[in-house]
Amino acid sequence: MERALHPVNARLDDHLPVDHKLGKVYRVGAGLTGLLLIVFGVLGLIDQIGFFDTGGDTVLALNTNGALSVLSICIGVLLFVGMVIGGTFASTLNIVLGVAFIASGFINLALLDTGLNFLAFEIQNVLFSFVVGVMLMWFGMYGRVGSALPHDNPYWRARHPEQAAREDRARRTQGTAPVMHGRCP
Repeated sequence: MERALHPVNARLDDHLPVDHKLGKVYRVGAGLTGLLLIVFGVLGLIDQIGFFDTGGDTVLALNTNGALSVLSICIGVLLFVGMVIGGTFASTLNIVLGVAFIASGFINLALLDTGLNFLAFEIQNVLFSFVVGVMLMWFGMYGRVGSALPHDNPYWRARHPEQAAREDRARRTQGTAPVMHGRCP
């Protein structure tokens, strides 16, 4: 049963070593995206747009209203928390929020010309959601997912424990094996 639930013998919450260089990528991705969302949200609130106003007010070439501004600030703060915590938390948060942004893009695309478009989305907002979603997913998956991860990558090692152990044994024996100079044992 365990094999069926975790077929690659690794989960998204496996921990990196504390000082692993991949943690910087996750932190930078969360921080930059969070900053962008906070700036967008604050500028929307400064304009004092109605909370559920769908009148077409724009900030940074994107339609907005008070609800979208507050939501952007909340998600930006969440990304800043991920940046501060770092590690696999930031990576997983980036992935989850990236998927949420892409889903939001599709949902709001379906709601564009309906009365349910309470976040005042227009097509540029949908495209922005897709771009931010892909960007967050890229930052979150960097060094975690792929067919060509280096064998010293902690995620590759977690997914291939038997091969990693064989490579470790081979590395240890290469350094300590006696050298036979032309003689057979």
